[in-house]
Parts: sequence; C-alpha cells; structure tokens
Amino acid sequence: MSIWWSLHLRREAASVPLARRFLLGTMETAGVDPDISFDLSLALSEACANAVEHGGDHRDAEDRESREDRGVALDPWDVWDELPGSASGQYRVTAYLDGEKCRIEVADSGPGFPARQPSATSAERHGPQPYEAQPADSYEAQPCAFSPQYPSLSAEDGRGLCLIEQLADHVHFGNRPGRGAVVSFDKVLKWRKDALLMVS
Repeated sequence: MSIWWSLHLRREAASVPLARRFLLGTMETAGVDPDISFDLSLALSEACANAVEHGGDHRDAEDRESREDRGVALDPWDVWDELPGSASGQYRVTAYLDGEKCRIEVADSGPGFPARQPSATSAERHGPQPYEAQPADSYEAQPCAFSPQYPSLSAEDGRGLCLIEQLADHVHFGNRPGRGAVVSFDKVLKWRKDALLMVS
C-alpha cells in the first residue's frame, strides 16, 4: 500500500500550516515514526514558506494581456494559469509515501532559482551537495547551478533551503522550464510497530 496526494494552494501564509498538518495527519495515520514525521513536516513548512514568499507569478501583466489578446484562454482550474486580478498566485505540494520513503515536491510559478555556484568555503564546510532526485511529475526539471548559500549568523532569513538539506536525505533544487522553482526532497521512513503501510 502507498499513499499519494497533491494540494494546489494559494500563496498565502495560512497555506503553510495547512500543508504541514495534512502531511502530519497522513504520516500519523500511516504509522510513520514521530521523529521522521517532524523532520519532514519542518522541511515541508520551509519549502512552502519559500514558495509563498518567492514563488509569485513569473508572467507580468503585459504577458497576461498578450495571451488574452491572442485568444489564449486562462484555465481557472490550472494551477499555473492565474485569472486577471488574482494577486495571490498558487503553488503545488505533492507527497508520496510508500514502504521505504516519503518523497515531497513543492512547485511554484515564480521566477525560479537563480543560477549561482556555491562558494568554495561553503562547499568545503558543508561537504558535497545531495544527488538530484528525479521529479515525480511528467515535466523535466531543468538543472540549475543553484545551491543554497549559508547565511551569516546575524541574518534574519535565508536559512530555509539549508534547513531542508539538513532534514532530508536527498534534495533537489530545480527550475521548471519557464514556469518556476521546484524543491523536491525525500527521506527514508521509520515505522511504528502498528503502522498501516507496513502491515500490507
């Protein structure tokens, strides 16, 4: 038995605890060890908060008007097509739990990750970057040279992506072709003795 779900959420702060609670409820029901559940829920919260803050619509108003002028209709049910006047934008969270691991992907419609290389001191301090996992969706994530930079101790933000790297076993930061950023990560699961997924 496996569990798969996908949420399409508005880019609003209230969506972050909603996604976290959904994941925690799923993992508790399935019988995942509470420590693993906590790590994954914290990593998901950071990925969602990043999508809410930085994952705005990459198309500007002129592009949207141009699409309408050409007769290209916007689909209100498509997470990546936003209706005119919609200021919040959307992002998608997908999770898959099976007997071995949990894989989570957060995709937004923002400008994507900037192409930059980690500094030599950051790479030396924190070791090699995790391998790039394959995206769960049908699109091909574009590799980007992005790697989170470790912020200074006095910085008030910028720790979220680095925290995801520390909490998950494998992490991939990528860009969807012309359509935003993708953060995907997975972690090997530990189970309670009464776990539903392990019984099957």
